[in-house]
Amino acid sequence: MVLLLLLVLVAACGPAPTTPVILPSVMSDREAILALMAAEAEAAVNDDAGRLLELWAADALIRDANHTPDNPIDDHTWIGRDAILSRYLTIIFPLHLTQLARSDIDLTIEGKSAILTATTIINEETSPQGEQWTFARIDGNWRITSIIFNLEPR
Repeated sequence: MVLLLLLVLVAACGPAPTTPVILPSVMSDREAILALMAAEAEAAVNDDAGRLLELWAADALIRDANHTPDNPIDDHTWIGRDAILSRYLTIIFPLHLTQLARSDIDLTIEGKSAILTATTIINEETSPQGEQWTFARIDGNWRITSIIFNLEPR
């Protein structure tokens, strides 16, 4: 009896099953994309690099249009998850963001891709229509494929 109790206790202390419970999605594409944007903002404010990596497509791109969207010569670009993560670690996280939000959202979804423009609010600074995002549905989940920012004139 003691041996049986010991076996039950040892089995109960073992690793939990790793098969995740997958629930059917009840979000519309619009809701899923807006939730993705909110997750990116929350992860940026909370310096959560691991969470950020989950949100981006492998070949994604970030481009700083440098307030001259028609002149790509002065742009700075980060391509791929490693470069994007480096940008968060070296530029975004040291800013110690207290607020990162988007408003005035214009979202167009066509099949497995979407494009969005938004006003950006970072701490005390507002950039009217300063961002353009693209998204793709990859393996059933929406991912960020690009952000172009500083689109507004100085």
